Amino acid sequence: MVPKRPLNGCFLYAVPMSATRHVFDNGLTLLVEPLAQLRSVAIGVFVRRGSRHETDRERGLAHFIEHLVFKGTKSRSAEQIAIEVDAMGGHMDAFTSKEYAAFHLRVLDTHVDRSAEILADILVHPRFDAEDLRKEKTVILEEFAMVDDTPDDIVGEMFAEKMWPDHPIGRPILGTRAALRAYTREDVWRFFRKVYVPSNLVLSIAGRITEKKALALASRLFGRLPHASAPGRHARPRAHHGVIRKHRKTLAQTHVCLGVPGPSSLDDARFTGHVLGTVLGGSISSRLFQNVREKRGLVYSISAGLTGFMDTGSLSIYAAMSKDRVDAVLTLIADEVKGLLDAKVPEDELQRAKDNLKGGLMLSLEGSGSRMSQAARNEIYFRRTIAPDETLRRIDAVTSDDVEKLARRLFGAPLTLAAIGNLKGARLAVPAFS
Repeated sequence: MVPKRPLNGCFLYAVPMSATRHVFDNGLTLLVEPLAQLRSVAIGVFVRRGSRHETDRERGLAHFIEHLVFKGTKSRSAEQIAIEVDAMGGHMDAFTSKEYAAFHLRVLDTHVDRSAEILADILVHPRFDAEDLRKEKTVILEEFAMVDDTPDDIVGEMFAEKMWPDHPIGRPILGTRAALRAYTREDVWRFFRKVYVPSNLVLSIAGRITEKKALALASRLFGRLPHASAPGRHARPRAHHGVIRKHRKTLAQTHVCLGVPGPSSLDDARFTGHVLGTVLGGSISSRLFQNVREKRGLVYSISAGLTGFMDTGSLSIYAAMSKDRVDAVLTLIADEVKGLLDAKVPEDELQRAKDNLKGGLMLSLEGSGSRMSQAARNEIYFRRTIAPDETLRRIDAVTSDDVEKLARRLFGAPLTLAAIGNLKGARLAVPAFS
């Protein structure tokens, strides 16, 4: 029942002031937050490079390597890694985003040394065996098939592709099937050696551990890695607009994603953007959810939100509905956007949206895993720690005037619209508000 956000990106990351930051001579960044009241320790290694940093010839390699490091090291097989993690009762996982990759492990404090050693082993001494490459390609091809069966994911990728067609930020993280099949062991090693260097690594630890202990672990496991320069970032994406559609008559629902360029993750306007997105469709009391879903029953899922990256962003709206309701839903979405442009958000509604954001932020900081990841993301995006109180103050400072001004600025630009489903007969009229 909770609205689904259409796209992934940086949110309002905050980390408590108790987190400390250390930068080693080789460029490695260590973040430590001791939490003596917990029994768990969360350890994560974040890589400051994601799919947006791939060249045209490297599409999907960041995600491919995320899989491959778990297939074995010089001293551990994939099975041994799994057995050791299970024996600790730990949880190990990884993911690749457009701007970074993450590998993390959560265990009891009694297993912190062993867990850190495993994490360091897979990232410092991967084997990249040729047979493992062959097998994992098959696994990722199944992941492609899974995405193909998930139209809400597809429409998000279509939206990004249409908005940023000339930049890697608009590409799918998985890359392409053809590129995946063609990659050799040499291609993998070349990308790994270029990207997985200490200056690109953020080691974040939160939980029942002392700062002294964390420093010793980081020094022993990563401190001797040689310094190496990391490649620079791509140019800033340039936003486009228009309509992209995929006709799939077998789909029971039609999925749409429409939106405009929005503030980046580093833009101070992001706070207003998140409040605006929450008012429009970011909660179950939001305008879109109440007026399109609850009152009219035209959709099951509808939401809006701000997606931020380092140097760009988008404010987008997602909805899923039966094919005969597409045009009616788009008209209602247009009406709700026009409502934001024609009148200021009432103070009680504004406060409810801000309270929703603040509550979600604070609840997200309750576990060692979330605090570890929040600290790392802060480092990646802001190169500093940010206390929750600072973020809460910035949200509280947003006014109705701020929301109106930003709405007028954003929706003064042409919209981008992506749609997938049985589109026969659908007009897919794109509203204009300028």
